[in-house]
Amino acid sequence: MAAPGKILIVDDDRALTGMLSELLETEGFECSVANNGADALQRERALAPQLVVLDVMMPGDDGITTLRRLREKSTVPVLMLTAMGEDDDRILGLEAGADDYLAKPFAPRELVLRIKAILRRTAEPAPGAAAIHAGPLTIEPTKERAQCGGAALPLTGAEIRILTALAAVPGRVVSREQLTETALGRKLTPYDRALDTHVSHLRRKLGNAESGDRIEILSVRGSGYRLVVD
Repeated sequence: MAAPGKILIVDDDRALTGMLSELLETEGFECSVANNGADALQRERALAPQLVVLDVMMPGDDGITTLRRLREKSTVPVLMLTAMGEDDDRILGLEAGADDYLAKPFAPRELVLRIKAILRRTAEPAPGAAAIHAGPLTIEPTKERAQCGGAALPLTGAEIRILTALAAVPGRVVSREQLTETALGRKLTPYDRALDTHVSHLRRKLGNAESGDRIEILSVRGSGYRLVVD
């Protein structure tokens, strides 16, 4: 298991990585730095960090490519850094397996809060939590695993947490605010579409699952989402 508070910062901007390292070290984190995708993959394997801060825009393999390669072998939480207004980068990052994103420029305190929120929700859970069953779905929250009709669902950590919250109360509406706090560990803010992107990916994966049952995540305008299993 990764040492507590070990963070890998990946960005080709050396001034920025120096500033972020100094900031996070004052918060008690132990920081390492990589300036390109290849170095990031090597350092992640060698250091086993608790979290990776990964910039999208880098020469050579960009952050999205690096994240995809990282996800082939690692489930380490990843916070993507994107350019302000680059919605495509945010969506691609979430699709590739990022846990959350933060747009540049950002307030230093916001970065610290996002990191702490991710670490809180990805901390090893207490053993013994019961599996959740909803129709053909079986979810094991402590192991972050889900199955549909006995077949494993390829879900990210955020998708597992959303599905768990919905499957715990099938048919009932769970608010966007609650789901954002559950999946992302932070408050819902105006124009924040991260939750909706995760739900969209989750719908697609559930739709691809081979099951004779109806499994849908329905939007309830002005309220949130609910899981329907028939």
